[in-house]
Amino acid sequence: MASLKTWFLETRPHFLLLTPICVFTGLSVSLYQGYSLNILHLVLAFIGGLLAHTSVNVLNDYFDYESGIDLRTKRTPFSGGSGMLPSATLEPRNVYFLGVGTLALVVFIGIYFLYRYGTSMLPIGLVGVLLIYLYTPYLTKLPGITELIGPGVGFGLMVLGTYFTQSGDYSAAAVAVALVAGLLIGNLLLLNEFPDVEADRSAGRKHIPIILGTAGAAKVYCIITVLAYILILAGAIVDILPFSALLGLVTLPLGIKAMKGVLKYHGDIDNLIPYLGTNVSVVLLTPLLMSIGIISSALIVS
Repeated sequence: MASLKTWFLETRPHFLLLTPICVFTGLSVSLYQGYSLNILHLVLAFIGGLLAHTSVNVLNDYFDYESGIDLRTKRTPFSGGSGMLPSATLEPRNVYFLGVGTLALVVFIGIYFLYRYGTSMLPIGLVGVLLIYLYTPYLTKLPGITELIGPGVGFGLMVLGTYFTQSGDYSAAAVAVALVAGLLIGNLLLLNEFPDVEADRSAGRKHIPIILGTAGAAKVYCIITVLAYILILAGAIVDILPFSALLGLVTLPLGIKAMKGVLKYHGDIDNLIPYLGTNVSVVLLTPLLMSIGIISSALIVS
Protein backbone atom coordinates (compact mmCIF):
# COMPACT_ATOMS: atom_id res chain seq x y z
CA MET A 1 0.00 0.00 0.00
CA ALA A 2 1.40 3.40 -1.00
CA SER A 3 2.45 5.77 1.76
CA LEU A 4 0.96 9.21 2.36
CA LYS A 5 4.25 10.69 1.19
CA THR A 6 3.90 8.87 -2.12
CA TRP A 7 0.38 10.18 -2.62
CA PHE A 8 1.54 13.67 -1.66
CA LEU A 9 4.31 13.54 -4.28
CA GLU A 10 1.76 12.35 -6.86
CA THR A 11 0.02 15.74 -6.52
CA ARG A 12 3.25 17.46 -7.68
CA PRO A 13 3.34 19.72 -4.60
CA HIS A 14 6.01 22.07 -5.96
CA PHE A 15 3.45 23.31 -8.50
CA LEU A 16 0.73 23.72 -5.87
CA LEU A 17 2.39 26.98 -4.77
CA LEU A 18 0.45 28.58 -7.62
CA THR A 19 -2.81 28.11 -5.71
CA PRO A 20 -2.15 30.32 -2.65
CA ILE A 21 -0.69 33.00 -4.92
CA CYS A 22 -3.78 33.02 -7.15
CA VAL A 23 -6.09 33.10 -4.13
CA PHE A 24 -4.07 35.93 -2.57
CA THR A 25 -4.21 37.86 -5.84
CA GLY A 26 -8.00 37.71 -5.97
CA LEU A 27 -8.24 38.59 -2.27
CA SER A 28 -5.94 41.60 -2.63
CA VAL A 29 -8.26 43.27 -5.14
CA SER A 30 -11.36 42.68 -3.00
CA LEU A 31 -9.66 44.29 0.01
CA TYR A 32 -8.39 47.16 -2.13
CA GLN A 33 -11.94 47.82 -3.30
CA GLY A 34 -13.21 47.96 0.28
CA TYR A 35 -14.90 44.59 0.73
CA SER A 36 -14.69 43.11 4.23
CA LEU A 37 -12.67 39.95 4.67
CA ASN A 38 -14.91 36.88 4.78
CA ILE A 39 -12.68 34.29 6.43
CA LEU A 40 -15.01 31.33 5.81
CA HIS A 41 -15.22 32.13 2.11
CA LEU A 42 -11.47 32.66 1.91
CA VAL A 43 -10.80 29.26 3.50
CA LEU A 44 -13.30 27.55 1.20
CA ALA A 45 -11.86 29.31 -1.87
CA PHE A 46 -8.35 28.22 -0.90
CA ILE A 47 -9.38 24.61 -0.23
CA GLY A 48 -11.39 24.53 -3.45
CA GLY A 49 -8.48 25.97 -5.42
CA LEU A 50 -6.04 23.51 -3.89
CA LEU A 51 -8.34 20.58 -4.64
CA ALA A 52 -8.88 21.80 -8.21
CA HIS A 53 -5.15 22.14 -8.78
CA THR A 54 -4.55 18.71 -7.26
CA SER A 55 -7.23 17.20 -9.47
CA VAL A 56 -5.83 18.61 -12.71
CA ASN A 57 -2.28 17.50 -11.78
CA VAL A 58 -3.37 13.98 -10.90
CA LEU A 59 -5.68 13.55 -13.90
CA ASN A 60 -2.91 14.89 -16.14
CA ASP A 61 -0.61 12.19 -14.75
CA TYR A 62 -3.23 9.51 -15.31
CA PHE A 63 -4.16 10.50 -18.88
CA ASP A 64 -0.52 11.05 -19.89
CA TYR A 65 0.32 7.56 -18.63
CA GLU A 66 -2.65 5.99 -20.42
CA SER A 67 -1.69 7.70 -23.69
CA GLY A 68 1.90 6.52 -23.35
CA ILE A 69 3.40 10.02 -23.21
CA ASP A 70 4.95 9.53 -19.77
CA LEU A 71 6.66 6.37 -21.01
CA ARG A 72 8.42 8.29 -23.79
CA THR A 73 9.16 11.67 -22.26
CA LYS A 74 12.37 12.80 -20.59
CA ARG A 75 11.53 14.01 -17.11
CA THR A 76 12.94 17.30 -15.82
CA PRO A 77 12.29 19.09 -12.51
CA PHE A 78 9.62 21.09 -14.37
CA SER A 79 8.05 18.63 -16.81
CA GLY A 80 7.32 14.98 -17.46
CA GLY A 81 4.83 14.29 -14.66
CA SER A 82 5.35 12.84 -11.19
CA GLY A 83 6.88 9.57 -12.45
CA MET A 84 4.70 7.53 -10.08
CA LEU A 85 2.82 5.63 -12.77
CA PRO A 86 5.72 4.78 -15.14
CA SER A 87 7.63 3.44 -12.13
CA ALA A 88 4.58 1.38 -11.06
CA THR A 89 4.68 3.05 -7.63
CA LEU A 90 0.92 3.69 -7.86
CA GLU A 91 -1.92 1.92 -9.63
CA PRO A 92 -3.43 3.92 -12.52
CA ARG A 93 -6.98 3.22 -11.37
CA ASN A 94 -6.27 4.60 -7.90
CA VAL A 95 -4.66 7.72 -9.34
CA TYR A 96 -7.75 8.27 -11.50
CA PHE A 97 -10.02 7.90 -8.47
CA LEU A 98 -7.95 10.49 -6.60
CA GLY A 99 -8.28 12.93 -9.47
CA VAL A 100 -12.04 12.45 -9.81
CA GLY A 101 -12.54 12.44 -6.04
CA THR A 102 -10.79 15.77 -5.52
CA LEU A 103 -12.78 17.20 -8.42
CA ALA A 104 -16.02 16.05 -6.77
CA LEU A 105 -15.03 17.91 -3.61
CA VAL A 106 -14.48 21.04 -5.70
CA VAL A 107 -18.04 20.68 -7.01
CA PHE A 108 -19.41 20.43 -3.47
CA ILE A 109 -17.65 23.64 -2.47
CA GLY A 110 -18.98 25.26 -5.63
CA ILE A 111 -22.52 24.26 -4.70
CA TYR A 112 -22.16 26.18 -1.43
CA PHE A 113 -21.15 29.34 -3.30
CA LEU A 114 -24.01 28.88 -5.76
CA TYR A 115 -26.36 28.73 -2.79
CA ARG A 116 -24.73 31.80 -1.29
CA TYR A 117 -24.50 33.99 -4.41
CA GLY A 118 -26.84 32.42 -6.94
CA THR A 119 -26.07 31.55 -10.54
CA SER A 120 -23.76 34.54 -11.13
CA MET A 121 -20.82 32.35 -10.17
CA LEU A 122 -21.96 29.38 -12.27
CA PRO A 123 -19.88 30.28 -15.37
CA ILE A 124 -16.65 30.26 -13.33
CA GLY A 125 -17.47 26.94 -11.68
CA LEU A 126 -18.75 25.18 -14.79
CA VAL A 127 -15.87 26.25 -17.02
CA GLY A 128 -13.39 25.39 -14.27
CA VAL A 129 -14.71 21.85 -13.79
CA LEU A 130 -14.79 21.19 -17.53
CA LEU A 131 -11.23 22.48 -17.94
CA ILE A 132 -9.95 20.22 -15.16
CA TYR A 133 -11.39 17.03 -16.57
CA LEU A 134 -11.15 17.68 -20.31
CA TYR A 135 -7.79 19.44 -20.38
CA THR A 136 -5.38 16.51 -20.86
CA PRO A 137 -7.43 14.04 -22.95
CA TYR A 138 -9.09 16.58 -25.26
CA LEU A 139 -8.00 20.22 -25.00
CA THR A 140 -4.31 19.44 -25.47
CA LYS A 141 -5.15 18.14 -28.95
CA LEU A 142 -6.66 21.43 -30.09
CA PRO A 143 -4.15 23.30 -32.25
CA GLY A 144 -2.27 26.18 -30.68
CA ILE A 145 -4.47 26.96 -27.68
CA THR A 146 -3.40 24.36 -25.12
CA GLU A 147 -1.51 26.76 -22.90
CA LEU A 148 -3.98 29.63 -22.57
CA ILE A 149 -7.18 27.58 -22.66
CA GLY A 150 -5.85 25.16 -20.03
CA PRO A 151 -3.83 26.65 -17.17
CA GLY A 152 -4.11 30.22 -18.46
CA VAL A 153 -7.90 30.34 -18.20
CA GLY A 154 -8.04 27.88 -15.30
CA PHE A 155 -5.80 29.82 -12.93
CA GLY A 156 -7.21 33.12 -14.13
CA LEU A 157 -10.61 31.82 -13.07
CA MET A 158 -9.14 30.88 -9.68
CA VAL A 159 -8.13 34.53 -9.18
CA LEU A 160 -11.47 35.83 -10.41
CA GLY A 161 -13.39 33.22 -8.40
CA THR A 162 -11.62 34.15 -5.17
CA TYR A 163 -12.50 37.79 -5.76
CA PHE A 164 -16.13 36.81 -6.40
CA THR A 165 -16.35 34.77 -3.17
CA GLN A 166 -15.39 37.91 -1.24
CA SER A 167 -17.40 40.47 -3.20
CA GLY A 168 -20.26 38.63 -4.87
CA ASP A 169 -19.51 40.53 -8.06
CA TYR A 170 -17.00 41.05 -10.88
CA SER A 171 -14.80 44.06 -11.57
CA ALA A 172 -12.33 45.36 -14.15
CA ALA A 173 -9.52 45.24 -11.58
CA ALA A 174 -10.22 41.58 -10.80
CA VAL A 175 -10.24 40.74 -14.51
CA ALA A 176 -6.96 42.62 -15.00
CA VAL A 177 -5.06 40.73 -12.28
CA ALA A 178 -6.64 37.46 -13.42
CA LEU A 179 -5.29 38.13 -16.91
CA VAL A 180 -1.79 38.83 -15.55
CA ALA A 181 -1.77 35.58 -13.56
CA GLY A 182 -3.36 33.62 -16.41
CA LEU A 183 -0.86 34.80 -19.00
CA LEU A 184 2.13 34.01 -16.80
CA ILE A 185 0.84 30.58 -15.81
CA GLY A 186 -0.06 29.77 -19.41
CA ASN A 187 3.51 30.73 -20.22
CA LEU A 188 4.73 28.35 -17.54
CA LEU A 189 3.11 25.45 -19.36
CA LEU A 190 4.31 26.73 -22.73
CA LEU A 191 7.95 26.69 -21.64
CA ASN A 192 7.62 23.38 -19.80
CA GLU A 193 6.38 21.80 -23.04
CA PHE A 194 9.73 22.30 -24.75
CA PRO A 195 11.33 19.10 -23.35
CA ASP A 196 8.23 17.05 -24.26
CA VAL A 197 7.78 17.99 -27.92
CA GLU A 198 8.51 14.59 -29.46
CA ALA A 199 6.57 12.59 -26.86
CA ASP A 200 3.59 14.96 -27.12
CA ARG A 201 3.62 14.86 -30.92
CA SER A 202 3.44 11.06 -30.87
CA ALA A 203 0.21 11.29 -28.84
CA GLY A 204 -1.47 13.68 -31.25
CA ARG A 205 -0.98 16.88 -29.31
CA LYS A 206 -0.82 20.17 -31.18
CA HIS A 207 0.55 22.73 -28.77
CA ILE A 208 2.57 25.79 -29.77
CA PRO A 209 6.10 24.26 -29.66
CA ILE A 210 4.88 21.46 -31.96
CA ILE A 211 3.15 23.81 -34.42
CA LEU A 212 5.76 26.59 -34.51
CA GLY A 213 8.84 24.67 -33.43
CA THR A 214 10.79 25.67 -30.34
CA ALA A 215 12.26 28.76 -32.07
CA GLY A 216 8.80 30.12 -32.87
CA ALA A 217 7.44 29.11 -29.48
CA ALA A 218 10.32 30.94 -27.78
CA LYS A 219 9.17 34.16 -29.48
CA VAL A 220 5.57 33.54 -28.35
CA TYR A 221 6.86 33.00 -24.81
CA CYS A 222 8.61 36.38 -24.91
CA ILE A 223 5.54 38.16 -26.29
CA ILE A 224 3.32 36.75 -23.52
CA THR A 225 5.86 37.66 -20.84
CA VAL A 226 6.08 41.26 -22.08
CA LEU A 227 2.27 41.45 -22.36
CA ALA A 228 1.86 40.43 -18.71
CA TYR A 229 4.16 43.25 -17.60
CA ILE A 230 2.39 45.72 -19.90
CA LEU A 231 -0.96 44.78 -18.35
CA ILE A 232 0.33 45.63 -14.87
CA LEU A 233 1.68 48.96 -16.11
CA ALA A 234 -1.46 49.78 -18.09
CA GLY A 235 -3.71 48.85 -15.16
CA ALA A 236 -1.92 51.38 -12.97
CA ILE A 237 -1.83 54.07 -15.66
CA VAL A 238 -5.60 53.93 -16.33
CA ASP A 239 -6.28 53.69 -12.59
CA ILE A 240 -7.86 50.24 -12.67
CA LEU A 241 -5.12 49.13 -10.30
CA PRO A 242 -3.35 51.22 -7.66
CA PHE A 243 0.08 52.63 -8.46
CA SER A 244 1.55 50.25 -5.85
CA ALA A 245 0.62 47.29 -8.10
CA LEU A 246 3.73 48.25 -10.08
CA LEU A 247 5.66 46.36 -7.42
CA GLY A 248 5.05 43.40 -9.72
CA LEU A 249 7.48 44.95 -12.20
CA VAL A 250 10.35 44.26 -9.79
CA THR A 251 10.71 40.84 -11.44
CA LEU A 252 11.36 42.39 -14.86
CA PRO A 253 15.13 41.66 -14.71
CA LEU A 254 14.31 38.01 -14.05
CA GLY A 255 11.84 38.07 -16.92
CA ILE A 256 14.46 39.52 -19.25
CA LYS A 257 16.96 36.87 -18.13
CA ALA A 258 14.43 34.11 -18.82
CA MET A 259 13.55 35.51 -22.25
CA LYS A 260 17.19 35.78 -23.30
CA GLY A 261 17.87 32.22 -22.16
CA VAL A 262 14.81 30.81 -23.91
CA LEU A 263 15.64 32.57 -27.18
CA LYS A 264 19.22 31.27 -27.01
CA TYR A 265 18.67 27.71 -25.78
CA HIS A 266 15.19 26.83 -27.06
CA GLY A 267 16.60 23.79 -28.89
CA ASP A 268 19.09 22.75 -26.20
CA ILE A 269 17.09 21.27 -23.33
CA ASP A 270 20.03 20.70 -20.99
CA ASN A 271 21.02 24.37 -21.15
CA LEU A 272 17.39 25.49 -21.18
CA ILE A 273 16.53 23.85 -17.83
CA PRO A 274 18.02 26.62 -15.62
CA TYR A 275 15.84 29.14 -17.46
CA LEU A 276 12.78 26.98 -16.79
CA GLY A 277 13.63 27.59 -13.13
CA THR A 278 14.04 31.33 -13.72
CA ASN A 279 10.63 31.37 -15.38
CA VAL A 280 9.07 29.65 -12.36
CA SER A 281 10.40 32.50 -10.21
CA VAL A 282 8.86 35.05 -12.59
CA VAL A 283 5.50 33.25 -12.58
CA LEU A 284 5.37 33.00 -8.78
CA LEU A 285 6.87 36.33 -7.77
CA THR A 286 5.24 38.69 -10.28
CA PRO A 287 1.59 38.21 -9.20
CA LEU A 288 2.69 37.85 -5.57
CA LEU A 289 4.50 41.20 -5.55
CA MET A 290 1.73 42.84 -7.57
CA SER A 291 -0.78 41.61 -4.98
CA ILE A 292 1.36 42.78 -2.06
CA GLY A 293 1.43 46.19 -3.70
CA ILE A 294 -2.35 46.18 -4.15
CA ILE A 295 -3.05 45.07 -0.61
CA SER A 296 -0.59 47.62 0.83
CA SER A 297 -2.57 50.32 -0.96
CA ALA A 298 -5.73 49.00 0.72
CA LEU A 299 -4.05 49.20 4.13
CA ILE A 300 -2.86 52.74 3.51
CA VAL A 301 -6.34 53.88 2.45
CA SER A 302 -7.96 52.26 5.48
